[in-house]
Amino acid sequence: MKLHQIFLGLGSNLGNREENLSTAQKLIEEKVGKIRSKSSIYETAAWGITEQNAFLNQVIEVETSFSPSAVLHLVLNIEKDMGRIREIRWGERSIDIDILYYNNEIISTETLVVPHPFIQERKFVLVPLCEIAPAFIHPKLNQTNLELLEKCRDSGEIKQYCL
Repeated sequence: MKLHQIFLGLGSNLGNREENLSTAQKLIEEKVGKIRSKSSIYETAAWGITEQNAFLNQVIEVETSFSPSAVLHLVLNIEKDMGRIREIRWGERSIDIDILYYNNEIISTETLVVPHPFIQERKFVLVPLCEIAPAFIHPKLNQTNLELLEKCRDSGEIKQYCL
């Protein structure tokens, strides 16, 4: 069985945000694959729609045997099981799970785009990503996560969250 390296971005700004991240990780380990590494947790202001609670964000590296579409299906089900309701784009959510990278593949379908199209624009993704995979090369932009962070124009404050 071939194992794939994926990076998932986790975010929560509703309810007990720490518990939501922890629950999501448990469900990911049960349903998607083994967590190989995880970043610290960071707190950031909301992106897109800014008039909402601050987010806790984290990036995890997972080893999975599932295809990209299967991973998408599994993480969407985890979000749904955890009470995520998709009403407003960039709205409040108990949990958000984004597929950032799937190996070094470039995937573009009607339902899935990998690498995630906004990685290079979001410090709340790049900072935790650089903590666990600074040298990983973005397969489309051909730059490391660290290089992307150095060029990122996102001026939003991101601070390490102390549990």
